[in-house]
Amino acid sequence: MYSHLNLDEIDVTKEAPALEPQRQYYFIARLRQMTEQQSRREGRKLTSCIRTFGCQMNARDSEKLRGILELAGYENTDSEEADFVLYNTCTVRENANQKVYGHLGYLSGLKKKNPHKVIALCGCMMQEPEVVEKIKKSYRFVNLVFGTHNIYKFAELLVTALESERMVVDLWKDTDKIVEDLPAQRTYPFKSGVNIMFGCNNFCSYCIVPYVRGRERSRRPEDIIAEIEGLVRDGVVEIMLLGQNVNSYGKNLDEPITFAELLRRVERIEGLERIRFMTSHPKDLSDELIEVMKHSQKICRHLHLPLQSGSTRILKQMNRRYTKEQYLALAQRLRQEIPDLSLTTDIIVGFPGETEEDFQETLDVVRKVRYDSAFTFIYSRRTGTPAAVMEDQVPEDVVKERFQRLLLLVQEISQEMSKRVEGQTLPVLVESVNEQDGSLVTGRLSNNLLVHFPGTKDLIGKILPVYLKECKGFYYLGEAADLQ
Repeated sequence: MYSHLNLDEIDVTKEAPALEPQRQYYFIARLRQMTEQQSRREGRKLTSCIRTFGCQMNARDSEKLRGILELAGYENTDSEEADFVLYNTCTVRENANQKVYGHLGYLSGLKKKNPHKVIALCGCMMQEPEVVEKIKKSYRFVNLVFGTHNIYKFAELLVTALESERMVVDLWKDTDKIVEDLPAQRTYPFKSGVNIMFGCNNFCSYCIVPYVRGRERSRRPEDIIAEIEGLVRDGVVEIMLLGQNVNSYGKNLDEPITFAELLRRVERIEGLERIRFMTSHPKDLSDELIEVMKHSQKICRHLHLPLQSGSTRILKQMNRRYTKEQYLALAQRLRQEIPDLSLTTDIIVGFPGETEEDFQETLDVVRKVRYDSAFTFIYSRRTGTPAAVMEDQVPEDVVKERFQRLLLLVQEISQEMSKRVEGQTLPVLVESVNEQDGSLVTGRLSNNLLVHFPGTKDLIGKILPVYLKECKGFYYLGEAADLQ
């Protein structure tokens, strides 16, 4: 609705509107005016660079931020020598924070060469008070700091920063406000993420996300459907529904709706070919959702179902609210009802108090479920979480040795599971020209595995039947079916 507003018709000499998102389009118009003035002084178009750390929700946020900058007159670039640099940060693990500090050290030198350079930080890491204090003290050259709850205010905040001689810091502890319908510059023209909810109510004892993303709040289903319909009109054939725990979608709406029912409505959208979603919490995965997935013609045959640990004792310490036996029963039901489903997971090694016996329970689940792939992590102590102050932190050498054992088992099973569809002809969404071999294109199966096969860039964005000739472990070499 608003994303097609003509900025030239906005009178920036008047006071900014109070209502959103009209207020932000007012500030985009003001930002464009400022950008044009500086561009004339510089004799060139101003450039902007956004670096994204972390999850797919951050990636979607960055698309929105990039869209605002583009509408305001900036030219997107991958170079951090750009006139405007924004880091959209993650804080799930400690090394993510250290990576951002390292990048800021590099930007310090660039800022000295170009005093007019503007530097901004946003995202989950900025929701940590001690991080913001460190930024204020040690990285005073940063112009703008904002968090996860007020990303929609980006244009307004950037205008304030450009007009100010000081660092602008705008952080909210929480919010119930959802503002969408702002411009976005999608990474792919043929697929897109769509936020269906924000925040998390689960409070897993190791996780900082509920503290930095806030409580769960769901978007209205009609707004989600309208956004997807607009994306389909714009050429999108695959969407990824995004939320910290999509299975609890709709519970806090005035008129509650289940995630399964939302999927039914999304599936009815004409022109949409594929539906993905993440992330699913095992405790909330309903029989209704399994039935919808089982009979769907559009929902991809891939489910990411984080385990975290196979030990019921550790799962209780993690506040995951399911047991090993409940998880295994759920996985078995999924395999029975949807035999071609690809199951992937997250596993943490070295949670406080984890014994060798607990670790063996995790390996047991991996052997029984037989994941198509797994993201394996060494426990990262996050200040502010209950787990950070737990006793019996596991020695680093023990954790690393267990991690290697888990990795070997996961890789062995993943390679075996990947071979299941060898010799079949299946639909593949072509995503890019292959980076290593320009005579090949790279696409993705419904089960999320990559396929490389001969083709040209005009195939990008199309869904084609591809014969899967050879499994190479974690990807396939194939051939377009009409070329056989």
